[in-house]
Amino acid sequence: MWNDKFQALLRRHLPFLSDSDELRADLDLREYGLDSMGVVDLLVSLESEFDIQLADDALSMDTFATPGALWAVVAGIVVDPIGK
Repeated sequence: MWNDKFQALLRRHLPFLSDSDELRADLDLREYGLDSMGVVDLLVSLESEFDIQLADDALSMDTFATPGALWAVVAGIVVDPIGK
């Protein structure tokens, strides 16, 4: 699964996800408050925090639909996702 840094970063961008809610791989991010502006903010945060750049073809609503889909893209770029 994903690392703690990813989970903490993602939680900061989900205003309707409480601390007690589990961040599941299939969680609908829109349902928990990730709107189009939030996607842009999340993208900037991910690129900054993980020192990566998402390819243009990864910038789709499918990528930002669930934590699992988003982590699959990030993990594919990050050299050592567990160690970061």
